[in-house]
Amino acid sequence: MREAGEIARATARRPFKQWTKGEDRSPVTDADIAVNEILHERLPTLVHGAGWLSEESQDPPPDRAFPLVWIVDPIDGTRAYISVRADWTISVALVEHGRPLIAALYAPVTDEMFLVSRGHGATLNGASIRTTSGKMLGGAKVAGPKRYLDRLSGFTQGGLSPQPKIHSLALRIARVAQGELDAALASDGSHDWDLAGADLLVHEAGGALTDFAGRPLTYNAARSSHGALIAAGTARHDALIDLVRDREAEFA
Repeated sequence: MREAGEIARATARRPFKQWTKGEDRSPVTDADIAVNEILHERLPTLVHGAGWLSEESQDPPPDRAFPLVWIVDPIDGTRAYISVRADWTISVALVEHGRPLIAALYAPVTDEMFLVSRGHGATLNGASIRTTSGKMLGGAKVAGPKRYLDRLSGFTQGGLSPQPKIHSLALRIARVAQGELDAALASDGSHDWDLAGADLLVHEAGGALTDFAGRPLTYNAARSSHGALIAAGTARHDALIDLVRDREAEFA
């Protein structure tokens, strides 16, 4: 991961190519491809027979029946990378039967390495991390789409404490896992590679990541995209789910 991060940082120090892809015209750079290539070279050697699903490539033919699959985002937050911001990450998760088993999330600019293993807790640069406790929403530090924050603030006594946008969705959720944020929200349309590693981080740190109906996410399924999401410590997550569920039409 650190080697992949250095490749991305070295690419940023020289002129690099960028283009767009897909219906949403999402950006891609030389760095996305270079990081994808080194991870695709290294990770499959660690677990024999595991499949591969990345934002930038997928092993043909697509086989959703793989019991184990690497799910990778070479650069999560490519727009931040292009803009020379710090809030982009490299995200890797090994998923077993639809749920993450181990994961690593690396923020190269700030040299933050999040590591997590199912049932063994989550760490940041070797130190254990935990979500914040409590269920109070008033004054809670929350990051996410402004339209959601504005609506939730209007329904919360004392309002929320909206935090600056974090371009990498994986990092936004990781900030919940480490307790820097009380909660994070995401619009619909995020994908497996944005979420799998951060999902395990927040769960192993004592929190939850679900859709607005409170359902956990399944990865390497027929669809790789997901609906609107909430991540928080378990008590605050439940409070947010109740608040959203009571006003479902307003968050559609």
